[in-house]
Amino acid sequence: MFSKLAFKNVGRSMKDYGVWFLTIAFGVCLFYVFNSLETQAVFQYLGSGPQAPTAQAIRELIGMLSVFVWVVLAFLILYASGFLIRRRKGELGTYLLLGMERGQVARLLLLETLCMGVLALLAGLGLGVLAAWGLSAFTAGLFAVPMTEFTFSVSLAAMGKTALAFSLIFLLVMLCHAFAVSRCRLLDLMQARRVNQELKAQSLGVSVVLFLAGAGLLAVAYAMLLTRGLLRVDALFWVMIGLGSLGTLLFFRSLSGFLLRVCQSSKRLYYRNLNMFVLRQFNARINTTYRSMTVICLMLLLAIGITASSVGLNNTVEQMTAEQAPQDVELIFYPEQEGEVDLPALLAEGGFDPEAECAFSLAVPVYRTGEERAITQSMHDAIAGRWGQDAAYAFRAHNGLAVRPDDAAQGAHIDGWYFLADYAGDKYAAEARFQEALSTLDTLGVYGCTTRIGTWMEVMGTKVLVLFIGLYLGVVFLLASAAVLALQQLTQAADNAPRYQLLARLGAPERMRARSVDIQVFLSFFLPLALALVHAAVGMTAANAVIAEVGKVDAAASSAVAAVLLLVIYGGYFLATCWGSRRIVRGG
Repeated sequence: MFSKLAFKNVGRSMKDYGVWFLTIAFGVCLFYVFNSLETQAVFQYLGSGPQAPTAQAIRELIGMLSVFVWVVLAFLILYASGFLIRRRKGELGTYLLLGMERGQVARLLLLETLCMGVLALLAGLGLGVLAAWGLSAFTAGLFAVPMTEFTFSVSLAAMGKTALAFSLIFLLVMLCHAFAVSRCRLLDLMQARRVNQELKAQSLGVSVVLFLAGAGLLAVAYAMLLTRGLLRVDALFWVMIGLGSLGTLLFFRSLSGFLLRVCQSSKRLYYRNLNMFVLRQFNARINTTYRSMTVICLMLLLAIGITASSVGLNNTVEQMTAEQAPQDVELIFYPEQEGEVDLPALLAEGGFDPEAECAFSLAVPVYRTGEERAITQSMHDAIAGRWGQDAAYAFRAHNGLAVRPDDAAQGAHIDGWYFLADYAGDKYAAEARFQEALSTLDTLGVYGCTTRIGTWMEVMGTKVLVLFIGLYLGVVFLLASAAVLALQQLTQAADNAPRYQLLARLGAPERMRARSVDIQVFLSFFLPLALALVHAAVGMTAANAVIAEVGKVDAAASSAVAAVLLLVIYGGYFLATCWGSRRIVRGG
């Protein structure tokens, strides 16, 4: 009987579970995507080459971050479960009134949670498999992995880890449900919808003072950030953070009186449709929600700032690589025997034929006269002709080389040889053959080698670490912000349902009532986001100034990624909240 009733309740309350379901599905998807990286074919390929340390560092970091993410998601889901209990207090009271024991009610909630949890887990895993494929393709593109190495795979280990992590969360939810039911009195459950919150109004003068104080503190914090920069972490840095946080708090605290009076100054706007009702409802709620709106605004700032800054490093890393390694290969060889050395022939003996493998190659002898090491003018011109004057100058400066006329080198002692080249065709295959060919030089002398791919992988490792951390944490903060806002609005919609029913009896049409609900939800979602975008714009200005010191700022790409995440996650929660709130005020 309990199973039948539980399944029936799940079907009937599916819309009430919407935000809870969405939060778990997004959380499962995110958790699976990043924990499945190590089993993806792309990462297995990366882990078998010179970039193996980078791949290992990414795996370890993701593992540590996953613990933090699990804690955040656990609190979110428990918060959402509290809303469900509050929403269904009247129903639970009816069960007790009809003679069910508290243990039976707790058992019923356990079965419902288990059913919805399994559905959300399956939906999240399905979405996560698709998202993991997209992230693997993205990673393959970052590292220029050959597409033959990119195959679709499903990580059973990550699925098991995800299922275990969220099973623990579901267990916590069930325990909380049982605890809540055991402590509730029947009278409290039956009168839950009649309990109103006592609200206090705030005068216009106080609101104006708070608004001006908040704006002033934010202006000071912005000025400190832009003049001092982002990297000076000292006592004043924490003062700046404190001023910005306090200014944000005062800004939202001032809205309870300031926003209403501003709108009242326009009679046409204030008395249009149900705007008067909407503004007074929002004004009353801001007195108790300004603290949470401050926290949500700061979390949105972290989500936008971390995501945009991490993606913005893309072109900077590309430029740094091009400057550090203009050639595909730079090999220095000091032979044990004096005299001419045919370095290309030695490499060909080892399986790397420069004539076939390279689009351009150059063997450069280094002459020593006393303490000076030099190359000839013709060799310098050849380097400059292929890679540019800046690259030729950097090559000489890095290796401590002078340039002498060709005739001055006649009969001079050859100290060593440089081999500079650009690969032709498949660079990764050519790189592998070149590394194998170097073994032929082991018994002939001493050598050192730098390749563009090796340098690129080292720099790219830093980039991918920052990028993955940014995306992981950015999505978590964004998910947390949107979920908390959605649950707050659904709770307020449940509290306001009797008032909307009164408006319906007074003759307000359904469309007008639905629009007023959407406006309240929009204000609650938009105001923290608007201030967070202002914070992020100032913060990104300071961050871009740091990035610009070492390379090009990719503002368009970073803004696009942040916008897509906002649209998908924040926008998805906004639409789900509008839909759920409409249903609640209709009495659904």
